[in-house]
Amino acid sequence: MQKQPPLRLSFPPHLSDEAAYEIFEFLDALTLAFEQRYLGQILRHQRAIHPRPSELSNRPWEDDDGGAL
Repeated sequence: MQKQPPLRLSFPPHLSDEAAYEIFEFLDALTLAFEQRYLGQILRHQRAIHPRPSELSNRPWEDDDGGAL
C-alpha cells in the first residue's frame, strides 16, 4: 500500500472561541463514534502493518517447529 500524501488543511485565520469550541466538540464526538464502530478493524490493521516483536514468527532462538533449539 502506498503512503498517502500529507493532508493539507486550510483553516480560517480568525475563529471565535465559541466556534472553535463547537468544532472541537463535533470532532471529538465524531472521533469517539468512529472508534466505537471501527476500533477492532483499526487495531487489526495496525497489528498487521506494525507487529509487536512478540508477534513476529522469526525468532532465532527457536527452530522451524516453534520449539527451543
